[in-house]
Amino acid sequence: MAIELDKLYSQTARAVRPSAIREMAKHAAQPGAISFARGDPAPEIFPVEEFYECARVLRDRGSEVLQYGNTAGYAPLADFLTGWLTPRLGRPVTREKLLITSGSGQVCDLLVRSTVDRGDFVIVEEPTFLGNTNGMRNAGANFITVPVDEQGMVVAALPEKIGSVRARGGKISFIYVIPTFHNPAGVTMSVERRRQLVAVAQEYGLLIMEDDPYRFVRFEGDDLPSLYELDGGDNVVSAGSFSKILAPGTRVGWCVGPEPLIRTMTVLKQSVDSSASVVSQAIVAEYCRSGKLDGFLPKIIENYRRKRDLMEAALRKYLPAGEAQWTMPNGGFFYWITMPNVKTADLIKKCLERKVVFVPGEPFYPNGGGEHSFRLCFTFATPDQLDVGIRVIGEAIRELAPAKAKA
Repeated sequence: MAIELDKLYSQTARAVRPSAIREMAKHAAQPGAISFARGDPAPEIFPVEEFYECARVLRDRGSEVLQYGNTAGYAPLADFLTGWLTPRLGRPVTREKLLITSGSGQVCDLLVRSTVDRGDFVIVEEPTFLGNTNGMRNAGANFITVPVDEQGMVVAALPEKIGSVRARGGKISFIYVIPTFHNPAGVTMSVERRRQLVAVAQEYGLLIMEDDPYRFVRFEGDDLPSLYELDGGDNVVSAGSFSKILAPGTRVGWCVGPEPLIRTMTVLKQSVDSSASVVSQAIVAEYCRSGKLDGFLPKIIENYRRKRDLMEAALRKYLPAGEAQWTMPNGGFFYWITMPNVKTADLIKKCLERKVVFVPGEPFYPNGGGEHSFRLCFTFATPDQLDVGIRVIGEAIRELAPAKAKA
């Protein structure tokens, strides 16, 4: 007799939602498809040979690398990261403040496990990265959403929203923000707003998660101070990942934060996966310590800058002038397009018929919205695909516009 699984499922399992990005990836796998959907790096620039050479660590230190690992991280990689991150985050990073994870997504998962009870609130941008808000929702979190404009989160809206929730007796677990080359909006939070956000968090006694995996993929302009630096490191957990600066298949990320919280997250991690893959960490450590990472970053930046420029040119060429709205990103992976007179659901249907795939805006709005927006990733597609794909989107928009006018 088969088990009635529906009766066994937890409240979390019953409420779980599939990732819209993963769902669109199914269409992207079709032969001949042009994908702007997933935030995939460019496969043509993966450092395959160099990374293969670094696998010699298995021969040299195999008895150590193939053993169970330290939950906090593989020591040689942790030593590299403390030195590499300190000048880049603008404040000393010690081993006690560092946790190596299975990608930066696990940082958010562990922070949620550490701070969120069902019914608690998390403050997020609108739009924001659906991969992490899905996990927050599964844990029973509610969302306080704050708009994003060309300068990032509209921090001025925070005090009223915080006061409203607390007046009702609600607990706010943390503020989740993507300050640099935002996913999906592509914008970067200004220095002034970074300072304002840190000041508000300190005034109201709130923790900030600074999700910053794109920070090191800057095409032009000066680096901006991290929230971790501006805060002093007491109220900010800053997360990063090798997925965007080396290769996502490594599944190695990290976070830096207050020592007591890092200890709690480390203990929780013991029951999740014991440790991130020691084999991956060891090869990444060998790659980084030999200077290859700093040599590789300029190649990534040049490749993605060229593709960003090609997408920008195609958007200007093919999308209706004065109707389509976007901000050109100064780094990262994404464009966020808003078309007030076109529903993205209708647009996607037409584009999928022509094998052009992107992600609709609604899933990036945890409390609803985004019906007229969509995200485009420019890093994965080839130069020819960038032009052809945007032309298809432009043609589909023009086909929908007359139908809208007649309605």
